Amino acid sequence: MAENGQHHTQESQGGHGEQGEPSDIQPADASGPTTPTASAESIPGLEELLRQAELKAEEHHDAWLRAKAEADNVRKRAQLDIANAHKYATENFAADLLPVKDSLEATLAAENAALEALRSGVELTLKQLSIVFEKANLKEVNPAGEKFDPHRHQAISMLPSDKEPNTVINVLQKGYLLHDRVIRPALVTVAKSKDA
Repeated sequence: MAENGQHHTQESQGGHGEQGEPSDIQPADASGPTTPTASAESIPGLEELLRQAELKAEEHHDAWLRAKAEADNVRKRAQLDIANAHKYATENFAADLLPVKDSLEATLAAENAALEALRSGVELTLKQLSIVFEKANLKEVNPAGEKFDPHRHQAISMLPSDKEPNTVINVLQKGYLLHDRVIRPALVTVAKSKDA
């Protein structure tokens, strides 16, 4: 019976190992943290991080919406500026032409004007018009005696001539360039060889 009592005493002390070694299992301490309590404490931290991330995402979304609206406004302003540039591109040119028209009207309004006075008025008006053209970079093309250039001239006919073939011998209508772009080619007669 004594042996049974010793064996029972060993089990009641909680040791399952040989010669009374303590077991790895320890009793739960009421004051120490347990696994459920530790995870419960970390959950509010995760919720706070999530809330902060959502706030940052909302800030970024608002900033993106503002940037998109600003880009739309810039695009609309640019389109309006382009439309106005096309619409009023000739405003300065038109304003410069008004005195020319005034001069022509004044010349026509003169009653019983002598031919010399009319001629003088027309010459003055032509000078005004030439100044307007110069300001607008509108250049005259008068290629008499030059080599024919199909990019700037339009040949109406070819005539036998003593001049070198493909030389402009007669200008029927002057051409015009706006900067370097042909807006009207010169109408010309071109020389061809007498033998041809």
